[in-house]
Amino acid sequence: MDVEAHMESVWFERQRFEEAETRYQQHLAGTSQVNQASQGGIIQELAAARSNIEELLARGSSGSSSAQLTPEMAARVNALEKENKQLKKSVTTLEDQLRRLESRLAALEISSGGAPPAKAAPVSDDDDDEDDFELFGDDDEEDAAAAEKLKAERIAAYNDRKSKKVAIIAKSNIILDVKPWDDETDHAEMEKLVRSIEIDGLLWGASKLVPVGYGIKKLQISCVVEDDKVGTDILEEKITEFEDFVQSVDVAAFNKV
Repeated sequence: MDVEAHMESVWFERQRFEEAETRYQQHLAGTSQVNQASQGGIIQELAAARSNIEELLARGSSGSSSAQLTPEMAARVNALEKENKQLKKSVTTLEDQLRRLESRLAALEISSGGAPPAKAAPVSDDDDDEDDFELFGDDDEEDAAAAEKLKAERIAAYNDRKSKKVAIIAKSNIILDVKPWDDETDHAEMEKLVRSIEIDGLLWGASKLVPVGYGIKKLQISCVVEDDKVGTDILEEKITEFEDFVQSVDVAAFNKV
């Protein structure tokens, strides 16, 4: 039963098998051909495309291609032309501003004493524009001169205030303990010798005798000194030079005034 059905199927599809066998034989022989009907259609399409291309090229060479522009292309061309005009206008404006800046720079350099840089004269077809530039340059030169004058006045005023400013002098209040050798030392003479020391920036103050012990008294004397001119080392050195009366000198107190 299966064999008969198989034979019946093969019989009804005989044409398909024959076509498949023919293609297979052509493939083996290398002589497979393209369907003539489809080949003819492709050739016609290629010929039509070639003809359209040649026609478009001919129109482009004759200058009539603009008539074939689509609405979208025409709108794009108009937008580009408008943008080109705006760019030209912007370039012109920038050139004018550059000329003005060059004029101002030259005026500033002249006012400051420097030589202006060599440059080409601005090209302009309108004489009125050149006159405007000259007037603008004169204004800049006057402004620069006024600015320099104001600057000089401010510097002079600052120097004047600085010269009148009273300098703050740092001072200190020092209390010295001057010790004698023994109780027989003449304290009045010792104080007289101490006060005989004169130094620029030194001012002697009050003094008193303070008991130390065993009948010995030390001379406690105060003074005011300018820190930049007088120090404790100088005072101790000067006082100990009176070695017949002074045994030693100590700083009892040191305070800033």
